[in-house]
Amino acid sequence: MSKITKPSLFGIEKSNRDFTQKDSWGKNKFNSSFPVSLACYMGSKGLKPKYLKLSDKMKVVHDFITVENLFGLKFDSKNLYFAFESNYVPYQKFVSGKTPRIDVVTLDSESNFCQRGLEIKLTALPDNSTCDYSEQKYGCEIVTRPNTIVYMALNLSLAFEKDMADVKEFLAPFSRINDWTEGFKVLPHLPKMLKAMDDLLLANLKKQKPLVIQPIWKTMGKSAQLHKDCFDIFVWSDFAFTRLFFDVAKTELDGNRSVVSRQVRAVVWLTKMLLDFSVNGKIDYNKVIDELSYNTKNDKAFSVNGRVTQPYMASDELLNPRIKRNELKNIILGGGQNMLSPERRLDGIIQSSLDLFD
Repeated sequence: MSKITKPSLFGIEKSNRDFTQKDSWGKNKFNSSFPVSLACYMGSKGLKPKYLKLSDKMKVVHDFITVENLFGLKFDSKNLYFAFESNYVPYQKFVSGKTPRIDVVTLDSESNFCQRGLEIKLTALPDNSTCDYSEQKYGCEIVTRPNTIVYMALNLSLAFEKDMADVKEFLAPFSRINDWTEGFKVLPHLPKMLKAMDDLLLANLKKQKPLVIQPIWKTMGKSAQLHKDCFDIFVWSDFAFTRLFFDVAKTELDGNRSVVSRQVRAVVWLTKMLLDFSVNGKIDYNKVIDELSYNTKNDKAFSVNGRVTQPYMASDELLNPRIKRNELKNIILGGGQNMLSPERRLDGIIQSSLDLFD
């Protein structure tokens, strides 16, 4: 095997990023390109990412997904093209206005056909809420942007395109809400809203698809030292990811709440977007997010810490990630580590671990 002499990332042969340029290693770009490369590397080793999906018991269950099924093409296909921060064209017909950019779109470069639109959430293990626990209880914080809720709504719209009448039937009662902008008018509907959305998902479990790639990187407790068992990938289906905010929202049903929490708001956003889709065939996501803010900033949809995510993700792969620390040099190639402009914790730790590339 010839030695790679120019900065690059394993498996990313065709993309809209030039990894010989320093700009492609900074401004948070590394947070989406490194996970894609990690997935390709796992594929080359015959390893399948962990797949979290929704069961008929409305619980998150574990499976595995091949990298080929994740990307829509084999990781080493000469036609596999990665378009980072790009529009997933199949969404456009459901959107009023511009289609929001998603973290990565995979395409067949020969046919120019879109294969997958995927969100990427690179997460540290453990997070601040679990770093003092035993390793068996380590968890990752997941911060979710409003656009993730939009992608979820659009993914579901794509899945339900031929069954709009069914969606409308499940969500019809909420057409009677005369003012969605007032939290006190929406909150009384929350129990039925959660039930209707769960029923809709339950009736269509076979339509769930991968949406969120969540790579993990493990450190030695609170330290800035990479654990020897360092990297792995979890993939959430669009249906399974709803549990991260639905389940929290359900715990808030007890008592008389007058404030709309971020998780409750995310439930309302998703319901309203799907209701609009079922009625109009279009989603004006900017209007939904802007007008249904409920006096809370829209910088993020919600976040959940490691204590919340750990029960969903608990597995051998979370306890002992399958890619070793010393394999980092097989993923970041050609001196790419020297191009990093640390803006996030992983970038900085890699730069302080340059001995791994010797």
